[in-house]
Amino acid sequence: MTAPTPAPPMIRMAGVDKFFGPLHVLKDVALEVPKGQVVVVLGPSGSGKSTLCRTINRLEPVDKGTIEVDGQPLPAEGKDLARLRADVGMVFQSFNLFAHKSIVDNVMLAPLKVRKTPAADARKTAMELLERVGIANQAEKYPAQLSGGQQQRAAIARALAMRPKVMLFDEPTSALDPEMVQEVLDVMTTLAKEGMTMLVVTHEMGFARKAADRVVFMADGEIVEDSTPEDFFSAPKSNRAKDFLGKILTH
Repeated sequence: MTAPTPAPPMIRMAGVDKFFGPLHVLKDVALEVPKGQVVVVLGPSGSGKSTLCRTINRLEPVDKGTIEVDGQPLPAEGKDLARLRADVGMVFQSFNLFAHKSIVDNVMLAPLKVRKTPAADARKTAMELLERVGIANQAEKYPAQLSGGQQQRAAIARALAMRPKVMLFDEPTSALDPEMVQEVLDVMTTLAKEGMTMLVVTHEMGFARKAADRVVFMADGEIVEDSTPEDFFSAPKSNRAKDFLGKILTH
């Protein structure tokens, strides 16, 4: 009997290079994220973390290398790219909610337009997701009536409404007031426990320790370390990581 073919990683990056003009922001990046794994990307500002995150759904095209999601290479444009983006949920620093639509309408919009979900089903799912992120009671309000933490939780619900295979988070708490950070991290921690494949760019060390399966540390456009949170925080191998942790953990 032949052994079953192993499932492809949910995210695979190989030999990825990205330039902004003369600036080499991603240098020969290789990364694989298996299904159901939570990978937290850490590193100093300007290390390429956000760019890495944005290349995975082609918000940033790459100059060289391959990127695959669930075994499929990233399409350059058109319908195939739209389909892939539907499988990859993305949550940014800014919430990007439509100001003129209620929260529930924001969450329903993509399933209605992209997945052609019937309105009643889309609304039912949207309400369930708002319940899951703890803001079902805010469903009929507009984004401006919500706190930053509530808006970010609405943005997470909106991304989940497309039933994505993978969720990308690009510094989802960095624009929030400190007292709102935890409520967003709690939602993300729950998602992680439920088995969602996640790539999270963040400065929140507590989340990295608690929710990550792996920590990827970037510096100068390269992946310098890739290890368990326990190993990374207790015994970082590179001087860059030691220096980074020394600055962060002494505060």
